[in-house]
Amino acid sequence: MSPDLIQAGTGAIAALAAAGIIFRPYGLPEAFWALAAAVLLVGLRFLPLSAAWQGVLAGLDVYLFLIGMMVLSEVAREAGLFDWLAALATRFAKGSPGRLFALVYGVGIVVTVFLSNDATAVVLTPAVAAAMRAAAVSEPLPYLLICAFIANAASFVLPISNPANLVVYGSHMPPLFEWLPLFALPSLAAIAATYGVLRWSQRKRLSREIVRRVEMPRLSFGGRVAGFGIVATAIVLMAVSAYGYQLGLPTAITGMLTAAVTLLAERRSPLKVVKGVSWGVLPLVAGLFVLVEGLQHTGSIPALAGLLLSAAESSTAGTAWAFAGATALAANLVNNLPVGLVAATVFQSAQFPEMLHRFVLIAVDLGPNLSVTGSLATILWLAALRREGILVSGWAFLKVGIVVMPPALVLSLLAAWISGPAAS
Repeated sequence: MSPDLIQAGTGAIAALAAAGIIFRPYGLPEAFWALAAAVLLVGLRFLPLSAAWQGVLAGLDVYLFLIGMMVLSEVAREAGLFDWLAALATRFAKGSPGRLFALVYGVGIVVTVFLSNDATAVVLTPAVAAAMRAAAVSEPLPYLLICAFIANAASFVLPISNPANLVVYGSHMPPLFEWLPLFALPSLAAIAATYGVLRWSQRKRLSREIVRRVEMPRLSFGGRVAGFGIVATAIVLMAVSAYGYQLGLPTAITGMLTAAVTLLAERRSPLKVVKGVSWGVLPLVAGLFVLVEGLQHTGSIPALAGLLLSAAESSTAGTAWAFAGATALAANLVNNLPVGLVAATVFQSAQFPEMLHRFVLIAVDLGPNLSVTGSLATILWLAALRREGILVSGWAFLKVGIVVMPPALVLSLLAAWISGPAAS
């Protein structure tokens, strides 16, 4: 088979997979399209089975990270911890929509930073929906949008805040105390800009008062155990990150331990937790890893790496800005996980200036705030809303994202340009 045919066929399959993930024809889940594309690549002999398996194995750390976080999130949700926290935030709002908006945003920051953006989408979203019902909020969308936007805006405060960080840096993840000076100021810029513009864009919906008093649900012993486990998990992951180790296995272990202790404390069966976990995320991610392996096999990614390296030698800053913009746009077209995988493969092929790594990671994490399919966290957010009987269209999200994302991205990249070295 000719290399040109393989390259064209692989590109067409990747494009069709992206379209399937974005538009979900016939209501089929996102994972179906990613897996179908992977099977097609192997079945049409565009990619050897051994290479496809290598692509699947490349995502092992990400799978473990997601499993740990999803199990931890689900057991905390089942124990009522997040419903209790959401009710507490609503009570502290004292009838002020603006104060409630700020409180939910603050909780979203904490959950994203210490538990990952996927945890914010999976767990905080139903908790906020429950709090809106308890507070008789007539316009819940502004508060629910927080869960989607902060999940990406705060997702590069720490290495553990987004699985995409593991993808982009791979085995070369900077230790925590190297990470913080590079991303502290850009994260602050992203969080502040997203808050300001999102709140301004929702000002009309936030003009109505809310219920001042809500009934506080009782926090069970299992809920307290789950809360302790979440704090312990965050501490473990920060320690692991500080020493530069991979995060997947520690996340899986702490998540499973917390789930086991919580379920034992409440003498509950694990079946409900197992059923509640969004397991379809794992084949989706695996399929995306295989797609990127297919692009690597065609030589497309090495060609991109050569072009990028040549451009960086002429102008590091100009190349970083241009590549970040292209990355942010591509993330919204085909999802940020495959885009992050492509970027990681490019960076592994040669020694690039550190500035490019920094800019691209910000674009991969923050850029997806433009559309509903930009990141895995936003896809999970949509799924969580569907479980609550709430539908948000892609067009409705885009109308907000096109206002909120660009200024946050530009300010964050400016902060990254100021706060770190241009090259290393």
